[in-house]
Amino acid sequence: MKSFLHVSDIGPLDAALAEAAQVKATPFAWQNLGKNKTIILIFFNSSLRTRLSSQKAALNLGMNAIVLNVNGDSWKLETEMGVVMDGDKPEHLREAIPVIGSYCDLIGVRSFAGLKDRGFDYGETILRQFIEYSGKPVISLESGTVHPCQAFADLITIEEYRTKKRPKVVLTWAPHPRALPQAVPNSFAEWMNAADVDLVITHPEGYELDPQFTAGARIEYDQMKAFEGADFVYAKNWSSYTHYGQILSTDRSWTVDTRQMAVTDNAYFMHCLPVRRNMIVSDAVIDSPRSIVIPEAANRVVSAQVVMKRMLESL
Repeated sequence: MKSFLHVSDIGPLDAALAEAAQVKATPFAWQNLGKNKTIILIFFNSSLRTRLSSQKAALNLGMNAIVLNVNGDSWKLETEMGVVMDGDKPEHLREAIPVIGSYCDLIGVRSFAGLKDRGFDYGETILRQFIEYSGKPVISLESGTVHPCQAFADLITIEEYRTKKRPKVVLTWAPHPRALPQAVPNSFAEWMNAADVDLVITHPEGYELDPQFTAGARIEYDQMKAFEGADFVYAKNWSSYTHYGQILSTDRSWTVDTRQMAVTDNAYFMHCLPVRRNMIVSDAVIDSPRSIVIPEAANRVVSAQVVMKRMLESL
């Protein structure tokens, strides 16, 4: 595995899930793979779960893990090509990336969508430069369009809690005071479409995601109808894709509360975290016994470790 952005990069999901279960049961069994190997984790944006889970996964595999917080620990880096560098960014990614690659064996990159230029974000401009210029396997730790380690962890969690062969999984938009990227819902939709689940996506009109990620899912604009009989409810805000980066609605009736959960089939509640309580989800729902946000977060170590393990095996 040379890069990890999409569900297609992981191969057959049955095999990936079986490997995840094995890694979770015996997390230190492959430390020989990482001996004398180094991963550099590069963060253009803040993080809690992604940083800690990635470091933990690397350590479980016996690797050295170096974390670089760009613009905090390093020079500010220019990301666009063809610009006159007469501003506050003294170094370009074109030089920084091969230097970083010379210091490590694997690279993880976290760089959010700017939500100003859809072409720049959806072209994965920053991540693609790391893939092209580093010479090393590259993991998206959330990039312009995708968050595959999160979606893989979500699928692992659903696999652990499912009681039906083909559970109904609902991805619901929820209100938020800020414009957020589409990376998490994009990847969740992509991975669920590839899995053996019945995926329904519900959101107000105008919040349709890029069809390349949602093709095959049912789209339902009536949230209550979408929730009927659901086995898993995954709440997430995202800004508009068509009116790129804009907030079109702050309708609090979309906040996931006991009213919506009452029409499900005693569904589990999921969220990638961090979550704004009583905006995305009510206290009553996230604090209920059917909330699995903490086991879901814990599985971030497992998903990252499977990806790193496969990359080490391919070196």
